[in-house]
Amino acid sequence: MQTNFTLAQLADPQTASSEAVIRACVHCGFCTATCPTYVLTGDERDSPRGRIYLIKEMLEQGVDAGPVEARHIDRCLSCLSCMTTCPSGVHYMHLVDHARAHIAATYARPWNERALRRLLAMVLPHPRRFRLALAGAILARPFQGLLPRGLRALIALAPRRLVPPSPVDRPQVFKALGKRRLRVALLAGCAQQVLDPAINAATVRLLTRLGCEVVVARGAHCCGALVHHLGLEEPAMLSAKANILAWTAEMEREPLDAVIANASGCGTMVKDYGFLLRNDLRWAARAARISGLARDVSELLTELDYRGGEGVPALRVAYHSACSLQHGQRVGTLPQDLLRRAGFEVLEVPEGHLCCGSAGTYNLLQPDLAGRLKARKAAAIATLAPDVVAAGNIGCLVQIQSAMATPLIHTVELLDWASGGPQPAGLGLAD
Repeated sequence: MQTNFTLAQLADPQTASSEAVIRACVHCGFCTATCPTYVLTGDERDSPRGRIYLIKEMLEQGVDAGPVEARHIDRCLSCLSCMTTCPSGVHYMHLVDHARAHIAATYARPWNERALRRLLAMVLPHPRRFRLALAGAILARPFQGLLPRGLRALIALAPRRLVPPSPVDRPQVFKALGKRRLRVALLAGCAQQVLDPAINAATVRLLTRLGCEVVVARGAHCCGALVHHLGLEEPAMLSAKANILAWTAEMEREPLDAVIANASGCGTMVKDYGFLLRNDLRWAARAARISGLARDVSELLTELDYRGGEGVPALRVAYHSACSLQHGQRVGTLPQDLLRRAGFEVLEVPEGHLCCGSAGTYNLLQPDLAGRLKARKAAAIATLAPDVVAAGNIGCLVQIQSAMATPLIHTVELLDWASGGPQPAGLGLAD
């Protein structure tokens, strides 16, 4: 795609990076076939190609974002299916991130949108605040119909009851069982430890059983993805730097072999720290080092040659590949292979490339489109009649579970169970 940025504009590293992404696009339209929002709306501006045109005009002309740009960029899930499809290697993720930051800096949103976005940014990345918010949502559920639309979506996704905090998520070191093979840091995360603390507990059990010393580092919290995708660059970078400092401090005590994420959205963000901080001389080297160590838990389990034991039922498991894992991190069949090693029958979900509609805060900010994608995903899974659905991202688990009765379990919980851990509580099978 031809561009006409000025030399002064290209002196800005972010603009120069975005210009290179725009120029790589050849208008082929392959992305339109796999873009969830274009599949739903048929609007060219809701496709990656259409959004690239909008972003190009906005950045090239140096103008403030308006309601049209905000509407269609907001509708992007950042599922990154377009990047998997694109034959030209267009790195759409970094381009749309730049666009979101530009919109946040230049567009005056309606007050209700500003209020909801501010609430999400203040609450979701902070486990204690999020827990209090969920407690309030549970109490407010009988009055859901009287509340503003954005809050109704939040209440609809809130769990029926809160699970107590897990001691696993506190800063500490879990020793390897037997001979230590690796020393790894686990990102305990933010929303996941409130919504389903059993995921981190299963991860620690499984990794220590396989010979890993697992460190939950003091000072490591939210990865920054939630606010980053709201266009809020400053708090996102503060979260990234806090994690980098925490893990760097651990490496100064004793080297780390990997930094592990068991929420694929977080893993995508941590793997991108090196790019996000590439122009900050104080942070670039440390950020790149952390990104180089980042692994999804399925990648580490494959490296450790995970094998399941015996004694678990040969359940039919429909595996939902989270967008942030299959498109963002390009982790393809590793989770399915691990589930097969554990003794499960793995079923591939039809239209597996399409997003479920969770996408961080998307299901709260775009409830109509998210609801349509959720219903489509649940219907596709239902055709398989599985015993259980597995996924590697907490957002997907919560989103899809709200649309179907079949239990949704994190992949790592099933793998832990198959190798000697407890049966996942949500599975509901007789002992």
